[in-house]
Amino acid sequence: MHGQRLERFVPFLMVLPSIILIAIFVYGFIGWTGYVSLSNWNTFVPDFSFVGLQNYAYLFKDFRFQSDLRNTLFFSVLFIGSCLVIGLALAVLVDQRLRGAAFFRNVFLFPMALSFVVTGVVWQWILNPSTGINLLLKALGVENPPLWYVSTQVIPKIALGRIQFGLPLAILAVVIAGVWQQSGFAMATYLAGLQSIPEEVREAASVDGATEWQKFRYVILPMLRPMTITIVIMLAHVSLKTFDLVYAMTGPGAGYVTDVPGVYMFETSFRGNHYANGAGIAMVMLILSAAVTVPYLLGRGRRDLGDVDIN
Repeated sequence: MHGQRLERFVPFLMVLPSIILIAIFVYGFIGWTGYVSLSNWNTFVPDFSFVGLQNYAYLFKDFRFQSDLRNTLFFSVLFIGSCLVIGLALAVLVDQRLRGAAFFRNVFLFPMALSFVVTGVVWQWILNPSTGINLLLKALGVENPPLWYVSTQVIPKIALGRIQFGLPLAILAVVIAGVWQQSGFAMATYLAGLQSIPEEVREAASVDGATEWQKFRYVILPMLRPMTITIVIMLAHVSLKTFDLVYAMTGPGAGYVTDVPGVYMFETSFRGNHYANGAGIAMVMLILSAAVTVPYLLGRGRRDLGDVDIN
């Protein structure tokens, strides 16, 4: 009897060290960051006096933080959308089982092996307005090539708060670098989905008289919906917390046209010693990431529970 009771606790004891470590180094530090964000610790000397939401009020009135939120919005939309389109197109091409498909699959996946720092440095050189790809464009007769990441233009300019709301053209350079690295992930995910579709399904659609486009539009794409959701969630998480790519490639940029919350948090906390403000930025980034991932995880949990056979 006692042996059976002990066996019930064995699985719990096996995972207990992980539970303790996660509780301390993940949720404990999140709680500590939230506590600091509500304090007055904005000097080198710790000051934990409670100021409520004062640091958050300051951030959302701050020109730089408003610019960061704008940049993150446009970067995320363009980055995720481009990765989805390019990844799906590459997956469809590789799935044709043409000669050399395995070679091209590895080529498309290779950028994922690089860190964002390496990607940022490489694309900083490629898109350098003076020494990069613009030299080729000028040789081809382009008189006014793009300024890439040094452009300060925002289109269209719509006054919103303290900023001009619109697409900062400089952020397009960061999008190009990010898409180059992460579109291979989208391709691999879509390719796995394409190869899991039974051939009988495609044949049945052909028997019903569907064209290749109709099969793709009404049969294959709906079956790839779970892959699309996974890609969006993963890439949204990457885009919302991006730091190393922007820091290595452009930095905040003139007028903060390429700045993101991660860079602002780093400079605020570790260069300006405004730890409470930096903690506030971190909490905002956490909330944005949770707003994307938590609904997905809750929905996934409900589906998993619905699939459980209670009999």
